Amino acid sequence: MRKRATVAPLLALLGLVLPTPAAAQPTNTVVSGQARFQVLSPTLVRSEYAGDRRFENAPTYNVVNRTGFPRTPYRTRVEDGWLIITTSALTLRYRVDSGPFRADNLELTTNGTTASPWRRVVCATGQLCEAEDQQREGMLVAREHPGHTGAGFVAGFSYANNGITATVRAAAPGKHRIAVKYANGRGGDGRHENRTLSLSVDGRFSRQITLPATADWRDWKPAEAEVDLPAGEHRVSLTKNLTDSGNVNVDSLALLGLGQPYPATPDRALDDCRFGTTCEAENGALTGAAAIADEHAGHTGTGFVAELVGGTKLSQRVSGVPAAGTYTVNLRYANGVGGDGKHEPRTVLLNGQAITLPTTANWATWATTAARIPLPAGTSDLAVTCPDTGCHVNLDTIGVNATQQHLALGGYRRSLDGYTGNSGAPQLYPGLLYRDGWYLLDDTGSAYANGTPRPDRGAQPYQDGYVFGYGQDHKAALGDLARLTGGPKLLPRWAFGVWYSEYIDRTAADYRDRILPAFRQHGVPLDVLVVDTDFKAHNTWNGWRVDTNKFPDPQGFLDWVHGEGLHSTLNIHPSIQGNDPDFPQAQATAKGKLAKGQGCTDCYVFDWGDPDQLRAYIELHQKMPTDFWWLDWCCDGSGSSLRGVTPDSWINEQYAKLGGFAFSRGFGSLQAGGYSGSGPLPTGPWAEKRTTLHFTGDTSSTWGALKATIGYTSAEGVSTGMSAISHDIGGHNDTTGLRGSETYLDNGQLRYTTKLPDDLYARWVQLGAFQPITRLHSNHGDRLPWQYGPAAQASATKFLNLRERLVPYLYTLAEQASRTGVPMVRPAFIDHPGSPEAYSTVDTQFLLGPDVLVAPITTPGDTGETRVWFPPGQWTDYFTGRVYQGNTWATVSAGWDTMPVFLRAGGMLVERTNNVTNDVQNPTDALTVHVTAGATGEFTLYEDKGRTRITQHKGVITVQQSKVSKRDWTVVVHNADGLSRVVRAPGVRQLAVIDIR
Repeated sequence: MRKRATVAPLLALLGLVLPTPAAAQPTNTVVSGQARFQVLSPTLVRSEYAGDRRFENAPTYNVVNRTGFPRTPYRTRVEDGWLIITTSALTLRYRVDSGPFRADNLELTTNGTTASPWRRVVCATGQLCEAEDQQREGMLVAREHPGHTGAGFVAGFSYANNGITATVRAAAPGKHRIAVKYANGRGGDGRHENRTLSLSVDGRFSRQITLPATADWRDWKPAEAEVDLPAGEHRVSLTKNLTDSGNVNVDSLALLGLGQPYPATPDRALDDCRFGTTCEAENGALTGAAAIADEHAGHTGTGFVAELVGGTKLSQRVSGVPAAGTYTVNLRYANGVGGDGKHEPRTVLLNGQAITLPTTANWATWATTAARIPLPAGTSDLAVTCPDTGCHVNLDTIGVNATQQHLALGGYRRSLDGYTGNSGAPQLYPGLLYRDGWYLLDDTGSAYANGTPRPDRGAQPYQDGYVFGYGQDHKAALGDLARLTGGPKLLPRWAFGVWYSEYIDRTAADYRDRILPAFRQHGVPLDVLVVDTDFKAHNTWNGWRVDTNKFPDPQGFLDWVHGEGLHSTLNIHPSIQGNDPDFPQAQATAKGKLAKGQGCTDCYVFDWGDPDQLRAYIELHQKMPTDFWWLDWCCDGSGSSLRGVTPDSWINEQYAKLGGFAFSRGFGSLQAGGYSGSGPLPTGPWAEKRTTLHFTGDTSSTWGALKATIGYTSAEGVSTGMSAISHDIGGHNDTTGLRGSETYLDNGQLRYTTKLPDDLYARWVQLGAFQPITRLHSNHGDRLPWQYGPAAQASATKFLNLRERLVPYLYTLAEQASRTGVPMVRPAFIDHPGSPEAYSTVDTQFLLGPDVLVAPITTPGDTGETRVWFPPGQWTDYFTGRVYQGNTWATVSAGWDTMPVFLRAGGMLVERTNNVTNDVQNPTDALTVHVTAGATGEFTLYEDKGRTRITQHKGVITVQQSKVSKRDWTVVVHNADGLSRVVRAPGVRQLAVIDIR
């Protein structure tokens, strides 16, 4: 059936639902004064502190479900002044009536690890309040400009409601000064002038403060304002309001008495390092020439203390020492070639005791050394000092009677834009999973589920966080995350077929008369046709109508797409020209609030957090029929001023309402990350997966970028719960200069497309066939099989057809992900957490579901090889039939016609029996299931119309299918000798028993 594009009613898109008032306490709840704990699962406990005792029961933008968890048995008691909550997986201890959560009063124990999930920094009068330690709204921590203190500075204040909030403590009532250390160079708006921010205390008394221009971004200066405060804790906020110019960087702030000087680095406000836990070196007090850095991989936390030199001192305040005695202190460090040119053992002083640190291979190799150090009972300082001769080491963590390291498993970025693959793996930011098995999802700053900010509580402290204690049960953690924040979006089945996308000027006639016929002629399947930006009238970048010279009948073109069994998407850049024919109406709908963008000529941008501007933006889409939208928010200055909502998440939710799902970058915002979009926001990446197919941006066409894709997909999946991830297969930015097969006009000049070397193209398509989404894409580059030599064409055609045949299996994995939270593509440690090799191979191989192991070849040549670790079990090469035993290594080679793909014994791989042109027009009336002889296992195939259960036991395959009129089944039995045999069962209706002995 053909369908016409529709646009969701604006009222449905923009309607708001007020949060429900607080009700009686839910079950599985423990209240201790101003603290509340909700036991959601054996591995997940909510920890909430409300100084005003107003606990929140309404869902938030991140946490949409707290009531859908099965009831969890737990025990609770109070012992020696501690509230103790115990489940089968964790123990949580809170010191009764001790105030807001911090390192010394809330303790988690899980799987042998003890940790302090919460870190709370309160800045007393005269202490240095590092901006990166404070609550942030919509901004990143950066470190590229020298002269700052601590780990970095809060960058930008470029968008409405960007801000930081610090908790300070006035020792006595009276007049105080709030001082801010900032830099004000030439901003992104091209101006170098005095700027303003708004200062408020406890949500009141907002005033505008002026921050005079500094020499440049390396020139840090103080500015201050006088306030009258009662004694006690207060919340000091610096915010860019609508009337502020912003565009400054803030390094730190301080609450000062009259005449008190601005504090130095040793006076930094800290939280404790609790006895029995491992603490981050960068969170200590640092004196001397050393700095905090993050450029070497493998560190924990947000960074490390870099190259300690003579006279440098790092102090940690250790609390909770049970009794005076001598305890083991573990230092995690790296010792490469120092600034003095030497690579040798170094000496540090730990509370005055000399400790030798042996060399490590390089600065990205970390080691641990232990020392026995006397400590008094209670609280005291632990200091690491360099002798005057220097020690030239990097220090990552200090473990006080603890050895576990809080090492992230996986990580994410907003995008991989600009990634070349020539300088190692991309920098990732941690998410859910850690090697020591715990995580705190801090939801304090999250708005309500409809985007309404939570109410301000004045000076009263409030914390809302979810303590995950999963040990090595990574699947439990992902399941908890999916139930709590929503599971990954289940895309339509056709989305798991083959996509064709290219940044090049195309017309309806091109697609109809040349491109699709070529797909059919060369036997290459196609499911999704991506129409990039040049389809637009008035302006090919940000126009809002279809150019009828290229697409004379836009709706007719979409009808043709559907008639061919395809779906289509249109590329959108979120701005509008001032002379666009649709601009007057858009500005009127926005009530005159559209502002001129920066870095573009006469273009206007949208604040999606403003209902009027959002309505104007959504209405612009109505004249362009499509199935769904590709928001290419790479460069335009639109954004969202909503507090408590990650901007990408907010606009992607609106696109999901328009087209079923969003296809876009995610997890951040353009303002916070720039084109590369790397950094995370405090509101986190948790809502994105509910609505979005994550477009990872514009990478370069290199072997390095190809290789990085292997680890990145699974890293993002396990750190955020995102399952639907789409890379540019073949890369976007050409690096070869090889002449392609097509010509095009560029400003009136005839140019040729580019192409990849045949080996790189073949290997990239192979990898793409086993990714969540297979989307061929380029910037004016050849990506179609028939545009390459015979061997590369044959390889790409083979693997794209295999991809199409695997759609039923892939759709099943996607449905499993939406229910369980375990992504389709995952590292081996998800299914094999007890195997060290599962962690060391994350960058070279991955699992597609639990039963298919994929180890792509990423080296040039007609034949390539890769080193493969086989998880426990028995594994059969899908292409060659060779059998490998689990817990072994092998070097596997392959030409372009095969790649290392293996099926686990007991697992089943279901695919179409025959090649098809697309998924929509071809019913799955013939399926093939691959099994291993002598194994036992089962698999449930998911289809929109029902499920089919397949079991293997004692040489018999049983197929039980529902709502299927008739289907032909083929079983491919892989034998231990490397040979295979085929058993057919035609015309199966509901039940088939197939003897494969």
